[in-house]
Amino acid sequence: MSVGPDLACHESVRDPAGYFGDFRDGGAIQWSDAQRGWAVIGHTAVAGAFRETATLSADRVGALERIAAQRPEGFGAVVDLLRGWMIFRDPPAHTRLREPVRAAFAPRRVADLELVVSSIVEEVLDTLAASSGTVDLSVGFARPIPALVIAALLGVEADERHRFQAWSDELAAIVFSTNAGSVATDTTVHAAEEFTKFFGDLVARERDSPTGGIITAIAQIDDSDLGDAELVGLCTLLLFAGHETTTTLLGNAIAVLCESPDVCERLRGDPALWPSAVEEFMRMQGPARTMVRKVAIDHEREGVQLRARDNVFLSIAAANHDPAVFAEPQVLDLARDPNPHLGFGWGLHHCLGASLARMEARIALARLVERFGRLEADGAIPPLRGNLMGFGQRPLLVHLRD
Repeated sequence: MSVGPDLACHESVRDPAGYFGDFRDGGAIQWSDAQRGWAVIGHTAVAGAFRETATLSADRVGALERIAAQRPEGFGAVVDLLRGWMIFRDPPAHTRLREPVRAAFAPRRVADLELVVSSIVEEVLDTLAASSGTVDLSVGFARPIPALVIAALLGVEADERHRFQAWSDELAAIVFSTNAGSVATDTTVHAAEEFTKFFGDLVARERDSPTGGIITAIAQIDDSDLGDAELVGLCTLLLFAGHETTTTLLGNAIAVLCESPDVCERLRGDPALWPSAVEEFMRMQGPARTMVRKVAIDHEREGVQLRARDNVFLSIAAANHDPAVFAEPQVLDLARDPNPHLGFGWGLHHCLGASLARMEARIALARLVERFGRLEADGAIPPLRGNLMGFGQRPLLVHLRD
C-alpha cells in the first residue's frame, strides 16, 4: 500500500480538488511513496517553497552532467543547451540569465505587442474559416498562434516555426521528465544540436547587425561566466516556453468551451469576463502541474524535517485547488476574484512570459468565440492527459458554426 499522494495518478488529473482533498488533513507537506520524495500540496507551503532559494534548489544541471557521463558524447550538447535555461538554475546563474531579457517581457512592453498578436490570430481564424467540415483546433489554432507570436518576438521567420516545433517536441521528453536518465538519447541530442545551430547563427547575426530585439539583448550579454552555449540555451528556453505552454493552455480552455456551452455563451455575452476567465483556466488546467526542487541543506518546513538531497515536488495542481484559499475549488468560476493561483510559478521563478501568455489567451479565445457562433465537438473531446509535470496536448475535433 502506497503512502501519501501520487501527484501523477489519473485521479489527481481528473479531479484534483477531490483527490488532494482526501490528503489535506495529513499536512501541507507529506511523503509520497509514488514520487519517492516530499509532496507539497498546500497553497501557502507551495508559494513559500517557490520563494525559497537557500534551502531548496531548482538546479538540474548537476544531475544532467552526471547522466551525460554515462551517455554517448553527443548528450553533452543537451546539457550545454539546458545550462541556459534559467528555470533549471539557482542564483547567481539564474539572475545573470534572467535580467538581460526581463525588460522585454514587462507588461508595458507586452502591451505593445497586442496588434501583432491580434493580426496573427485573425490570420489563423481566416484559415480556419476557409476550411470545410471538422477542424482540429489543437493543430489549427492552439499550436500555431503561440508559435507565430514567439517567432515574431524573437525575430524568427514564421515559416521556421514547423522546424522548431518539432525540435521542441523532441526536447520536451527531457524537460518534462523527472527521470532524465530514462530519456532516449538520439531524439534529445538531435533537438539540442538543431537548436544550437539555429540560434547560434541568430546570435552571431545579432552581434554583427543588431536589430534591437530580444535576441540582440541576449547576444550582447557581457558576462564571462556565460558561454555561447548558455546564451543559445536561453534563446531556446524563451522559444520553447513561449509556445509549448501557451499551446497547452489554449487547448485545455477550448476543451472547456466545447464541453460547456453555457461557459461559452456567458463569455460571448459578457466579454469583460475574459481576463478573469483566463486566470481561472490557468488555475484549473494550467500547463504546469508540478515543479521539482532538491533540498540543499537540512531544515524544517511546515513541521516536517527535510534532509539534504531529498526530492521535493511543488504541486501547483494541489495548491490551485486548496479550499483554504479558493472557495469551491472544483468549480470553474469565470469571475473568481481574487485568484492567487500559482500557474505561473511564484517568487524568483515566476514565469517571465506570464503577461504575454495572458494576452495571447485572452485575444485568441475571445476572437475564436466571437468569430464562430458555436464550438461543437465532433464526438467526445478526449479526456485530459497528464503526467507528474504537466498536461499533454490532445486532439480537439470541432465543427465551427458562424
